Amino acid sequence: MKTGPAEALDAFEAEADGLRELAAAECVRVPEVYDVGTDARGAYLEMEHLDLVTPDRDCERRFGAQLAALHGVTAKEHGWHRDNTIGASPQPNARSADWLAFFRERRLRFQLALAAENGYGGELQERGALLAEKLTILFDGYRPVPSLLHGDLWAGNWGMVDGHPAVFDPAVHYGDRECDLAMTRLFGGFGSSFYAAYEEAWPLARGWEHRVPLYQLYHVLNHLNLFGGGYEEQASEMITELLAEVR
Repeated sequence: MKTGPAEALDAFEAEADGLRELAAAECVRVPEVYDVGTDARGAYLEMEHLDLVTPDRDCERRFGAQLAALHGVTAKEHGWHRDNTIGASPQPNARSADWLAFFRERRLRFQLALAAENGYGGELQERGALLAEKLTILFDGYRPVPSLLHGDLWAGNWGMVDGHPAVFDPAVHYGDRECDLAMTRLFGGFGSSFYAAYEEAWPLARGWEHRVPLYQLYHVLNHLNLFGGGYEEQASEMITELLAEVR
């Protein structure tokens, strides 16, 4: 049971919708949603309890293949039918047929605007704006299909149940499948068996390594907006490295 103030209802409903979307794909296990709503204490999201344990190598291999299958579920456009959250931050998902435009406006510029509101200006904003203008080179010849994404796929959002993978706490939308994989590489926790199984099921496109830091930047900026601290320096360094790539 997740609980929060009444104002959390929209975020809980979006999470419930995301879990249902993942469940409908029938690729990887998610907790079943029982109920979402409000009562006298505030908002709540009631879900199936999963007895999670640390994934073993076989489970990692299964998850790699299952994630590739999940990404094979596609839509006509990038985005989703509703906005949701990434952590506690808003995540706008207005649909777009153009992935680069979607990522530039709904992800990179949106997080930079939040950072400005939170007092992180100066060079971060100037160089972030420059990066947003110069992204095209990273997508030369690459047009990703709108894949069903977990959206917040770090090691703390998956586990093993009866030998099988299970995911939870999603930030679901349709977009470039490389986004999910970039997130798995940001904080560690995914072994070589996972990546080998994914690559065997659906090999990545040429140039994917150069897009990893761009997609990770979204999450680092979000961490800056949520937690502050050293994430400002990390975000600035990532932007500098990316600008060197796109010159």
